[in-house]
Amino acid sequence: MIIYLDICCFNRPYDDQSQNRIFIETEAKLFIQQRLKMNEIELVWSYMLEYENSANPDFDISSSIEKWENLAKIKVEESAFIIKFAKNLHEKGFGVKDSLHIACAVDAKSDFFITVDKGILNKRKFIDNIRIVSPTEFIEMEV
Repeated sequence: MIIYLDICCFNRPYDDQSQNRIFIETEAKLFIQQRLKMNEIELVWSYMLEYENSANPDFDISSSIEKWENLAKIKVEESAFIIKFAKNLHEKGFGVKDSLHIACAVDAKSDFFITVDKGILNKRKFIDNIRIVSPTEFIEMEV
């Protein structure tokens, strides 16, 4: 099984854990990380993850997230397909960066695009090329 974790998932453990939803999503994301480390699922890393992570002003967080690239089995670089697919998603109301992330996941033939971004989750019905889920939804599926 191949998954793409959105940059917001990588950042979730560094968010305010006093909010129940954030705490639960963090625990789910950490569970997914364990499965990645045990090679039960495969991780995709993309140029978009690298780009957004490099913009993080907190060097310690950025460095910690960057290490996940080493565990990625699939690495995605920009392509004409990604740009075209992302433009189509943007026309459906997705943000530019979100569109590029999703296009990268589709290009990598990911089974799941995992995100905590409510905007993406609310629009997921417009995409049939990949299953878009939250970390908690992913672990509840027992995949």
